[in-house]
Amino acid sequence: MSFRRGVVRQSKFRHVFAQAWKAEHCLDDVRVSRVTWDGPLCAANPKFIAVVIEAGGGGAFLVLPLAKSGRVDQNTPTVCGHAAPVLDVQWCPHDDNVIASASEDCTVKIWQIPDGGLTSPMSEAVVTLEGHSKRVGILAWHPSALNILLTAGCDNVLCVWDVGTGEVVYQLSDVHPDLIYSVSWNREGSVLCTTCKDKALRVIDPRRGTVREKAHEGTRPMRAVFLADGKILTTGFSRMSERQLALWDTHPLSALKLLSSNPPECLIRPEHPSNNLSNHL
Repeated sequence: MSFRRGVVRQSKFRHVFAQAWKAEHCLDDVRVSRVTWDGPLCAANPKFIAVVIEAGGGGAFLVLPLAKSGRVDQNTPTVCGHAAPVLDVQWCPHDDNVIASASEDCTVKIWQIPDGGLTSPMSEAVVTLEGHSKRVGILAWHPSALNILLTAGCDNVLCVWDVGTGEVVYQLSDVHPDLIYSVSWNREGSVLCTTCKDKALRVIDPRRGTVREKAHEGTRPMRAVFLADGKILTTGFSRMSERQLALWDTHPLSALKLLSSNPPECLIRPEHPSNNLSNHL
């Protein structure tokens, strides 16, 4: 419930309650990273779950079989090749044993996880990608092209890499004037959308240029994701710090619907682009 200018607003979800998952299906004693970065810090695929953890003297993350549950031993082997905290991890959509990690050490590393998981610490990456001048916090594998990975760093630069050769195949360094909050490929991988601290949603076609549009007026972080039908869903905040969801058409780039709600305690992360959410807005 919220009060503003004499108006009482009742939340639609005031009688909705979550039920905790059974303890035997959970992972316990995981030392999740306390790094000050707005990211998921975990990723899963049909074989494994990866979790960024606290590590002394560098950055590390756990890789556990998806069926694993219960207490995680503190001596469990980790992937520990970064010189600074890990900020993001993403599994390759074309190979369930390949994972990318981004770090405050300005590098991105590609790892090959053996079937069954780790039996000893892994510190040697298959490939190390070096091209950013500041920490790297966003990873996005291309949905259809093999070995193509997009990275975004605090240098406000987007890089598209061929991880097979370790070379940059495309770079955007003059499009975003401030910190990049999120990146998402469309289903075909022909264009991508980004959100930035300048409050703009951008649709970028690497072959033709960019389209820019104001999204949410709030100063807090916002996110964008391409949906299966080609529309874009953004989450953010209004100027009055109300939580917002917006649905966008890309031809031309224009807002189709905007929903606001209270309270604004957290940022909603739209993590399931395969769902046709536009039918429910």
